[in-house]
Amino acid sequence: MVLPIFPLPDLTFFPHTLLPLHVFEARYRALVIDALARDRRLSIVGLLPGYEATYAGKPAVHRVAGAGEIVSWERLPTGRFNILVKGTARIRIEREVPSDTLYRIVRAERLEEILPATDVSPALRAVRGACAELLRALERPGNLLEQALAEGQAPGAIADRVAAAVLPDPALRQELLETLDVRHRLERLSAALDDLLRNLRGRR
Repeated sequence: MVLPIFPLPDLTFFPHTLLPLHVFEARYRALVIDALARDRRLSIVGLLPGYEATYAGKPAVHRVAGAGEIVSWERLPTGRFNILVKGTARIRIEREVPSDTLYRIVRAERLEEILPATDVSPALRAVRGACAELLRALERPGNLLEQALAEGQAPGAIADRVAAAVLPDPALRQELLETLDVRHRLERLSAALDDLLRNLRGRR
């Protein structure tokens, strides 16, 4: 597949999530205009550390990124956009495509999850339990992650939604984005939530 990319620092775009963005740079306003005129698809990709020196040009990006579709948008009088992007897939960037557009275009392959061969209910219970403890420790409403943790979802979707909503570390989020094995992703997420709890309690 060929997609325009929207590189952003410290941001990981997961499938099964909704990402609101305020678009103000000229090159990304052009990207949104063109995407809306075509199929509304784009990829949001994280910038590698050290991007600042080449941000105005073509800074290095992670090879694995999230792809999605613009599902709602508002063009402001200033020419800026507010958009909402729905994550639909993981992709691996194969190469950049030469283009005369202000923004960058890549050729990418869609990455498929490795589904669990056995029951992952224990891992899901661990994630749900850790989320409940974390919300209590932060004195946040107990139903704050209700949608992310709801029954009836694919285990991979739960892992993606919780990681996007809870984990503050960009490197860890990128690691989970790159983890195609759903069982491993749930186990890594559970361990990360436990680490967050320990650190929170330690500060207190």
